[in-house]
Amino acid sequence: MHVHPYIWIVTIVIMVALLLADALILGRRPHMPTMKECVSFIGLYVVLAVLFGLGVIGASGGEFGKQFFAVWLTEYSLSLDNLFIFIILMTKFKVPGYLQQFTLLVGIMVALLFRGVFIGLGQAVLNAWAWVFFLFGAFLLYSAIGLVRDYLRKTPEDEDAGDNAVMRWVRKHLPATGDYRGAAMFVREDGKILATSLFIVVLALSTADLLFALDSIPASYGLTGEAYLIFTANVFALMGLRQLYFLLGNLLHKLVYLPLGLSVILGFISVKLILHALHHYGLDQRWFGVRTEISVEVSLAVIVVTLLVTAVTSIIHSRRVGRGADAAGS
Repeated sequence: MHVHPYIWIVTIVIMVALLLADALILGRRPHMPTMKECVSFIGLYVVLAVLFGLGVIGASGGEFGKQFFAVWLTEYSLSLDNLFIFIILMTKFKVPGYLQQFTLLVGIMVALLFRGVFIGLGQAVLNAWAWVFFLFGAFLLYSAIGLVRDYLRKTPEDEDAGDNAVMRWVRKHLPATGDYRGAAMFVREDGKILATSLFIVVLALSTADLLFALDSIPASYGLTGEAYLIFTANVFALMGLRQLYFLLGNLLHKLVYLPLGLSVILGFISVKLILHALHHYGLDQRWFGVRTEISVEVSLAVIVVTLLVTAVTSIIHSRRVGRGADAAGS
C-alpha cells in the first residue's frame, strides 16, 4: 500500500484541526456531556471509521480495507480496558464532573502524539529487523497471560493506576496548587508558576495510556504492516473514547469477561506474529513443510467472534447476578 506524503500531511492536519477545535470549545465551556451528545459523537466517529475503511477498500483494495477494520476493532476493544483505568484515575484525583470531558480530551491528544511516535519507531524497527516480530509476539503473549492472571486474582481495579515512576517524580519535584483552577493547567502565584491538579491528572492519564500502547501497537503490527492504517485506526478508536467514558460509566463493570476476551485476542495476535516471523525466515516450510501465515480474514473473524462472545456472556452473567441479588433481597 503506497501512501503519498501529501496524504499523511492532510490526515494529520485534519486530525489536529478537529482536536484543537474540540479543545477550544471545551476549554471555554467545560461541561458534563448529555447522553444524547455522547451517542451522537460515538455514532459519528463509528460512521467515519466505517466510511474510511470503505474508502481504503476503494482506493487500495479489499485486503488493506480488512486490515484497517481488524486493527480498528482491536484498538477499540483494547480502549475499553483503558476506560477502567480512566475511571479509577478520575475517582482517585477527585476530578470535578464539569472538567472530566476536557481532561480526557487533553489526555487523548497527548496519547495520540505518543502513539504516533511509537508507530513510526515500530515501522522503522520492523523494516530493519524482522526478527523483532518474535519479541513482539512473546511480549503480547506475556500481556495476554497477565490479563488472565489479573482476572483470576480479581485485582486490576485495586491497582494504583496513577502510581508509576513519572508520577512519583512529579509529585516529589513539581510545585503544585493542590486544587483545580477551572481548565487551567498552570497558574502564577507570588511570582511562581504552579501546576494545578488538572495537569497532574492529565499527566497520569497520558502515562497510563502510554503503558497501554506497549500492548496495542505491537498488536496492530501483528494485523498489518501499514503504519498509515495503524495510525488512522488509533485515531478513530481514541476520538470517541471520552464520550464512551460517559456513556458506559459503571456499565463497564458489567463486562466481567472483557479481560478474558482481550487476552484471547492478544494471544491470537501473538501467535500470528510468531508465525509471520517464521514464514519471513522460511522456517515454516523447513520445520513444518507448510505456509504458517494467518490470513487477515481469519484474524478479523477471530476478533469479531471473540468480542461478540465476550459481550454476550458478560451480559448473561450480569443478568444472573442481578436476579440472584433480587432474590436474596426479597
